[in-house]
Amino acid sequence: MTKIAKNTICLWYDNGAEEAARFYAATFPSSALGAVHRAPGDNPSGKEGDVLTVEFTVLGVACLGLNGGPAFKHNEAFSFQVATEDQEETDRYWNAIVDNGGQESACGWCKDKWGISWQITPIALTKAYTSPDRTAAKRAFDAMMTMKKIDIAVIEKALRG
Repeated sequence: MTKIAKNTICLWYDNGAEEAARFYAATFPSSALGAVHRAPGDNPSGKEGDVLTVEFTVLGVACLGLNGGPAFKHNEAFSFQVATEDQEETDRYWNAIVDNGGQESACGWCKDKWGISWQITPIALTKAYTSPDRTAAKRAFDAMMTMKKIDIAVIEKALRG
């Protein structure tokens, strides 16, 4: 038996926990698929032998995917925020999520095909809107408010005025 993390994020899936965990492991560094556990008996969301839970990590964060059926849906109240170093990394993660059946949202947010929200947030954006120069920070923030995927060059231009 693998060591059980003291605190784990449990994500409820209709029936896609293993597929989602495999996608995250293939997309993000420091991510991996762990143990896949099958239901020992019939349950409200499936039959004996179906995948019940999946252990995985996303960017080093311990997660458990639970195939719980359609009773609960994800929403933006929970999201993974991924700090990116540059535009290439921002584009890579954003495009991986959106191009795999996900959808774009606003201000660096997107949603994967399982309904999990992601904030693909360049470090340059965080530095810009937290700048001690509040006028410059507002310009960068206002620029961000017009975007879906964050364009670092536009943020930096707005910051400079």
